[in-house]
Amino acid sequence: MATNKTEEQQQQSQAGRHQEVGHKSLLQSDALYQYILETSVYPREPEPMKELREITAKHPWNLMTTSADEGQFLNMLLKLINAKNTMEIGVYTGYSLLATALALPDDGKIFAMDINRENYELGLPVIQKAGVAHKIDFKEGPAMPVLDELVQDEKNHGSFDFIFVDADKDNYLNYHKRLIELVKVGGLIGYDNTLWNGSVVAPPDAPLRKYVRYYRDFVLELNKALAVDPRIEICMLPVGDGITLCRRLK
Repeated sequence: MATNKTEEQQQQSQAGRHQEVGHKSLLQSDALYQYILETSVYPREPEPMKELREITAKHPWNLMTTSADEGQFLNMLLKLINAKNTMEIGVYTGYSLLATALALPDDGKIFAMDINRENYELGLPVIQKAGVAHKIDFKEGPAMPVLDELVQDEKNHGSFDFIFVDADKDNYLNYHKRLIELVKVGGLIGYDNTLWNGSVVAPPDAPLRKYVRYYRDFVLELNKALAVDPRIEICMLPVGDGITLCRRLK
């Protein structure tokens, strides 16, 4: 009995360490996540994405980046839906942006927004070297006023094939109210971090990092709203920190 208890404690300890490391993965095993990366992701990761991932890893806010497995997923998804005109809200150093740009045709476009140009410019030389900078229209500043302006012009309605949101969680619902007008019928919106470090199922008294606890209620509110929105069909995937895909129906 004592041996079994020790093994159980070790498993719990390993799971705890996994959560504290800050991996953008919800898998309960570091070894399993590493297996996925080393078997499927890293061998196929384009060299520019690898370079940008390594640059970003040295940045003090590196936890904000899109994980390598999610970057691979986005890249394939965009190819599968033949996306050409896309939007990204929340860029950071541009790892997911680069994954998108590499997937789009040469005349494809990404309208990218972030409040911090300095972070974007950290990855910009890699994006330029990859030969895809011409696909990106970057705008610094809050996204909400820009979205309001886009919505006001009906020619922008239904003009985007894919929209990826990885930004301020307290505005996700506000973004959704606008983005549903801008994505085309049959197009996709991807909301990142919808499982939010697994905190969406944590008990009220669970020990959570301050930022995790602060944004958790906003993520829960978004998830509930998306689940009952008749304008979309959804699929929540445990990739990275959780991503919910919303396909516009009408």
